[in-house]
Amino acid sequence: MGAHADRWIDAYLDHLRVERGLSPHTLEAYAADLSRYLGLLTAAGTTLQAAGPAEIGRTLAELASAGLSTRSQARFLSSLRGLYKHLVREELLAQSPLELVESPRVSRKLPGLLSAPEVLRLLAAPDVSDLRGMRDAAMLHTLYASGLRVSELVELRLAAVDLRAGVLRAFGKGRKQRIVPLGELAIDSIGRYLANVRGRWARAREPRLFVTQRGTGMTRQAFWKNLKRYSRVAGITRRVYPHALRHSFATHLLEGGADLRVVQTLLGHSDISTTQVYTHVSAEHLRTMHRRYHPRA
Repeated sequence: MGAHADRWIDAYLDHLRVERGLSPHTLEAYAADLSRYLGLLTAAGTTLQAAGPAEIGRTLAELASAGLSTRSQARFLSSLRGLYKHLVREELLAQSPLELVESPRVSRKLPGLLSAPEVLRLLAAPDVSDLRGMRDAAMLHTLYASGLRVSELVELRLAAVDLRAGVLRAFGKGRKQRIVPLGELAIDSIGRYLANVRGRWARAREPRLFVTQRGTGMTRQAFWKNLKRYSRVAGITRRVYPHALRHSFATHLLEGGADLRVVQTLLGHSDISTTQVYTHVSAEHLRTMHRRYHPRA
């Protein structure tokens, strides 16, 4: 039975690699989860084919007692769900034992969320008397004004920015295009960068808006390195992630009263449930305001 299980898992991982095109890193995570699951089943004296909801529940309890986080448990369970669905689809099992097993509730966190004063300090951190500082200020202003993903920022084309109209065209996941407005501060910062920096640095026919001193586009890793440096200059002691300004853009809009559908459009989310991760932060803001100003709070 164990040989069967190993072959089934290998075939499932091949399916994920060939049919789903998952990355080697993701495949390694799946393989590690499924290998761990088989080991736990063997130790409990049962098999992949015989395991039911009770065995899976005991497995999760063991993982929790071993210190595995709720998020890691949810990922582990997701790996199992995928495997069992595949086995049922291939008619190797009659049904999945996970149909009656609920995933652990995972609180979705927003890494690196910045307060409005922190954002202002971060935007002011680059030295705009320096060419590099002008470029970096323009990038930070653009990111916060538009809510772009970092990958969208570094790939942003010069032709996609219309400073006169105050908008840019962003291409998100699946090459979906959206129009995003820019505020006056971002427009001024980009205009200063275009007037003083890009013409000196950019190679001929380089399409990207933001370039390095070598004349080509910047990588996500290089931008993250700059972000960490400027967060230190701004006096932000905790770790600031690449998505920090995107998270802050969405949260500050909602706290200011923006409609969730509008924020969904600006972020380029195809599903509003993806945008709703920001509402718990806004709800906390509302509770804080209620406690502060309501006479009976």
